[in-house]
Amino acid sequence: MIIACPACATRYVVPDSAIGVDGRTVRCAKCRHSWFQDGPVLERPAPVATPPSPPPPPPPVEAPPPRVEPAEPLDRQATQFDPRPLAQPAAESVAEPEPAPPPAEVPAFADTARNRVDVVYQDSPSSFAHEPPFRPRRNPARLWTAAAVAFALLVAALIGAVSVWGLPDWVPIARPTFGAAEPDLVLEFPPERQDRRTLPNGTEFFGASGTVTNVGQTTHKVPSILIVLRDGRDRIVYTWEVRAPKSALAPGESVTINEAVTDVPRSAKVAEIGWKP
Repeated sequence: MIIACPACATRYVVPDSAIGVDGRTVRCAKCRHSWFQDGPVLERPAPVATPPSPPPPPPPVEAPPPRVEPAEPLDRQATQFDPRPLAQPAAESVAEPEPAPPPAEVPAFADTARNRVDVVYQDSPSSFAHEPPFRPRRNPARLWTAAAVAFALLVAALIGAVSVWGLPDWVPIARPTFGAAEPDLVLEFPPERQDRRTLPNGTEFFGASGTVTNVGQTTHKVPSILIVLRDGRDRIVYTWEVRAPKSALAPGESVTINEAVTDVPRSAKVAEIGWKP
């Protein structure tokens, strides 16, 4: 049968069995419009003329009762046939199917096979659609692109974390003991002003005194100071942080720092003082 889309008037050739007698919902492959297509109209055969019934036969003539004989088996008994010929029923009139229109009348679909394939039925899955029971095809290029984007985001997050909190202690990378030098701040802790001795009660004492001076033309914040004690093998055995009495110094201003700690390791021999990294 031939169906036409009510939206775009595109016609399709489909078999009658695909639509069915009750009809079904179809979708146009060109404009994706859906509609309910009625089934083909079947022509009913003409009613068969019933022949008139023959007149009843005359009553039979009474005859003397026949002699009763033993009954024979069913397969040996004679079958009685009615000698009258049976009335032949009138030939049923069968409607001849209407011939299909020639191809010249439907020039709209020169590619009949393509139009027939593009007819999509909504109530049955298509073998070309990415829907169950078929799995969608994977795109390797898209997967690699997503992986590259995720990796770039991870690297950016790691760089930001390191710039804010620094590297963790377990990373095997050599780190500077002291921070970079401040251009306009002069840190002076002369060795003669460092005191290292053992108190009478046996406690190890260490004290240091120095100054921080702003030699620049602008006010600068004073960072924390780090004091490091090393043993005879140049290994760090003790560190502590010192904060200046003033957090900022004006141009030409100086501040004095005096710090002392106890219970330092006995192996400490050398003291180093610098800016905390």
